[in-house]
Amino acid sequence: MAYDLITMGRIGVDLYPLQTGVPLPQVTSFGKFLGGSATNVAVAAARLGRRTAVITRTGDDPFGTYLHEALRDFGVDDRWVTPVPGLPTPVTFCEVFPPDDFPLYFYRQPKAPDLEIDAHELDLDAIREASVFWVTGTGLSEEPSRTATLAALAHRAKAGTTVFDLDWRPMFWSDPATARPFYEEALRHTTVAVGNLDEVEVATGVRKPREAAQALLDAGVELAVVKQGPKGVLAVDSKGNEAEVPPLPVNVLNGLGAGDAFGGSLVHGLLEGWDLEKIMRHANAAGAIVASRLECSSAMPTVTEIEDAVAAGAVK
Repeated sequence: MAYDLITMGRIGVDLYPLQTGVPLPQVTSFGKFLGGSATNVAVAAARLGRRTAVITRTGDDPFGTYLHEALRDFGVDDRWVTPVPGLPTPVTFCEVFPPDDFPLYFYRQPKAPDLEIDAHELDLDAIREASVFWVTGTGLSEEPSRTATLAALAHRAKAGTTVFDLDWRPMFWSDPATARPFYEEALRHTTVAVGNLDEVEVATGVRKPREAAQALLDAGVELAVVKQGPKGVLAVDSKGNEAEVPPLPVNVLNGLGAGDAFGGSLVHGLLEGWDLEKIMRHANAAGAIVASRLECSSAMPTVTEIEDAVAAGAVK
């Protein structure tokens, strides 16, 4: 049976302070959670009842064991999560200063195992058969992950829905100009592009939302989703359909992970065949729910929670 969703990209352990408004040097206790954007999207979609799997790599260490256990607990198939001897599982710390300051500190040295995904080890048939395949910009930042990501996209050849999460993380690149050619190549093979204003500018050189959405469509995608922060989200497809949806009111506790919840709900809505506005409203609600919670992966909402938030017009 084909998967509803296969994601490919980052995985790691998130260590989040259990105290808010406290600088990292003064934090005394942390919570341990599964993390990594591509992995969190698979978790979010699984929470919505989808059959999901993730392609990634961990260290051959206790943190790697923990990630396998967490994936299984969340109902995500971990068959393509493999260890890399000699490299530690990545750890990410954050600081929590609500409502809008959440500094991230990535510990991915000397190299993150998820950048050691090799094209020769991919199950290309499973990738092609999945209803949705999801890749990220981080996967393009280093070899052999870059070649593996582009090979998977080329083999899939836009079968089904292929999503490129632009996922621009400047600490993983020397500069945006270095990234753009690889982003352009990935866009040629994808049907949906998702990114915020910074990310769409890296991918296209254009920052204004509608112009950026058109640039993404011109690059070959069928649906462009541009996150505009406080102005909500804009979605435009190649048939001329458009939806611009404001964010849901929410008391933000931790904004990290909201985009991954948005992604999991986006996948669910696309698979359900909803119209653009309904997809965006539900995805916005999913993101807002996670923003109201401390953790990411374990905070992913259920169908009922999202529907309740949409009906209420706010996260309560």
